[in-house]
Amino acid sequence: MSKTVSAGDVTGNSLGAAGTKGSVKRRSAAVSAISYLLLTAGLAVMVFPFIWMIATSLKTPQEMYSLSLIPQLPAWDNYKALFTGSPFGTWIINSFIVAVIATASVCLFDTMIGYILAKFHFHGKKTIYLFILSTLMVPTEMLIIPWFLYSSKLGWVDTYWGILFPGLITAFGIFLMRQFMESVPSDLLDAARIDGMSEWGILFKIAFPLVRSAIATLCILTFLGSWNSFIWPLIITQTEGRFTIPVGMAFFSSEAKDSSNWIQIMAGATVSVLPLLLVFVVFQKQIIRGIATTGLK
Repeated sequence: MSKTVSAGDVTGNSLGAAGTKGSVKRRSAAVSAISYLLLTAGLAVMVFPFIWMIATSLKTPQEMYSLSLIPQLPAWDNYKALFTGSPFGTWIINSFIVAVIATASVCLFDTMIGYILAKFHFHGKKTIYLFILSTLMVPTEMLIIPWFLYSSKLGWVDTYWGILFPGLITAFGIFLMRQFMESVPSDLLDAARIDGMSEWGILFKIAFPLVRSAIATLCILTFLGSWNSFIWPLIITQTEGRFTIPVGMAFFSSEAKDSSNWIQIMAGATVSVLPLLLVFVVFQKQIIRGIATTGLK
């Protein structure tokens, strides 16, 4: 027994489906609008301190405590006074030297160790790997005293090497690169060995290019961490000529007695942030790719 479908039923069903699609679109548009609103509010909360910092660095001492955010006339001489009245340029050079050397060392050695732990088989490999991972659970504050005693015994106090040696190889970098090296096909490496390529050639010509996004992420994180490092450089340095930017800014803060000192602090903070912003702008694709790839591990 067949059932006859009238034109009205078809039209009603079509209108119902169209209404459902319309409500879904409206709901999706509302969700998108709310999401953008929340993101905009979050962006404003995060960006406002930076805007306030830059604006304050351009104010005069008389405008320091005014409610107006924008200075009446930008005082660019504040930045000139920053470099002429303090060894701020030396602090920038010190931070740059420490960050670049630490980044290059971590990139090379952590990648090599991660490659060995991922692709070579030898007795005690798991024990060594677990021992390296266990160091991640030790707070940095517990290591400062042994580091300082060791540095003092070897004469590394108030030297670049004293600032650098704790961060030349990192357990986190080894863990990260070992995880990525696991994804490199072993058959490809074996084929290269059969063709007569040396292990160094396999590492630098095959393994490194295949994990370059992870290497870029590790380098960026290491550079940012070294540039912002404060506790250890504060303890190991004793003269202004060896201060890094965070230590120098703390030195400014300890001597801040009037508004002009605080203006210089804001100017110094603005200058110290610029390299970090430059690194992010130049390498933002590598940062996003590395974070996204890490999430798939």
